[in-house]
Amino acid sequence: MGSIRFEHVYKRFGDFTALTDLNLHIEDQEFLVLVGPSGCGKTTALRCLAGLEEISQGAIYLGDRMVNHLPPKDRDIAMVFQSYALYPHMSVYDNLAFSLRLRSRTSLVRKLLALGFHRAAYHRIKATEADIDRRVRNAAAILDIEHLLGRKPKVLSGGQRQRVALGRAMVRNPRVFLMDEPLSNLDAKLRVQTRTEISKLHQRLKTTFIYVTHDQTEAMTMGSRIAVMRDGVVQQLDVPQRLYDHPSNQFVAGFIGSPAMNFFEAQVSRTEEGWWFHIPNLFTLPIPAEKAAPLGAYAGETVIFGIRPEDLHDPQHLPAGVNTEVRIRATVEVMERMGSEIYVYFEKGGREFVGRFDPRVTLQRGDQVEAVIDMEKMHAFDRTTGEAIATRA
Repeated sequence: MGSIRFEHVYKRFGDFTALTDLNLHIEDQEFLVLVGPSGCGKTTALRCLAGLEEISQGAIYLGDRMVNHLPPKDRDIAMVFQSYALYPHMSVYDNLAFSLRLRSRTSLVRKLLALGFHRAAYHRIKATEADIDRRVRNAAAILDIEHLLGRKPKVLSGGQRQRVALGRAMVRNPRVFLMDEPLSNLDAKLRVQTRTEISKLHQRLKTTFIYVTHDQTEAMTMGSRIAVMRDGVVQQLDVPQRLYDHPSNQFVAGFIGSPAMNFFEAQVSRTEEGWWFHIPNLFTLPIPAEKAAPLGAYAGETVIFGIRPEDLHDPQHLPAGVNTEVRIRATVEVMERMGSEIYVYFEKGGREFVGRFDPRVTLQRGDQVEAVIDMEKMHAFDRTTGEAIATRA
């Protein structure tokens, strides 16, 4: 079984606490992504699981076995590092075979000694080498690096080196794969390609994967579940779509999504016409009746109103079903044309915010434009705690 449990795990480096009461249950064959900004503790969690760091408190289980004091070599875990960590003097074949040979000690010297002095030992080593060769070539075929087996790492591209690093982990048939930002050294095109390869690899091997990244796009596209971390604490653990639609707090809402969610301090008020967000010097926005109930306790108080860029629309190019009644006016500051969409950065009252518009819009810097806000997709957060106020169905 490749299931994993972190139970109340703490990791301290002197006075600094890198992990605080970490509780995670990762199912067998799951693809879990740990995501968060630099320094949030995601790599530390990976290293503690691998046995490269000793935890300060709590327990880590692989299956039903607690592995707190088990050395790394006995945990049946393979780790892929950001820096590839290939042996430069070895061929690709020997890099892939190294860990298997080390485990079985089938070195060339040992084979020669066995051949000269102990024929039975020689035949056992020969059989082991045949198994190693089969596993190496099988991994190379899966990763499409068969033609590279005779080359040294220095003549390989970044993507090829990354596939070799993946292959070196694969040949061991581990219970768990750990990947620490393996795509961060690749260019954008190769990153997308390798991301797809890793997802296919997980489906083929049916093994537990734990993947660390600071790139929320990688997290959303690869993970069966995502754990968003901040300052050593898991902020939210959920499937990607629910994490996107129902962030548990303002940090998660701002971290997941690109460009990030727009946030405004807004006073909640009620009139005979209904409930409203009043954003000083900017807008007064009607709160949909079905979303007003959770905000009733905040009447007269200030909350954080959030709206994603993709929920701001050009009136002439509206998705089906969007209510066109709620509109705002602002000045265009910057436009980023992405081909399939345009990021339009607005300014009003000294505040900037961004919308993702249809690429057919024709705007120029300085234009005064009107945008439709889809208030059915609004978010609201407690200004003091940052916790979400449940406004979405």
